[in-house]
Amino acid sequence: MRLTEFRELLTTEFGVSRGEMLMTEHRLAALGRTGEAAIDAGVDPRDVWRALCAEFDVPRERW
Repeated sequence: MRLTEFRELLTTEFGVSRGEMLMTEHRLAALGRTGEAAIDAGVDPRDVWRALCAEFDVPRERW
C-alpha cells in the first residue's frame, strides 16, 4: 500500500484530526509503537492500517 492511499483511508475512516491524533499519540499494541513511528521505521503502511482497523473495530470489508 502506498503512503498516499494509507493517508486517504485514514482520513476517510477517522477524519483528519482524529486520524492524525491516532497516528502520533496512540500506541498500536500489534506494532509496539505509534503508527507514525512504525511507518518511519519502515513498516508497510498496510500493516499499520490493519493494526488500526483491528484496534478500533473497523469492519473487515474496509481493511
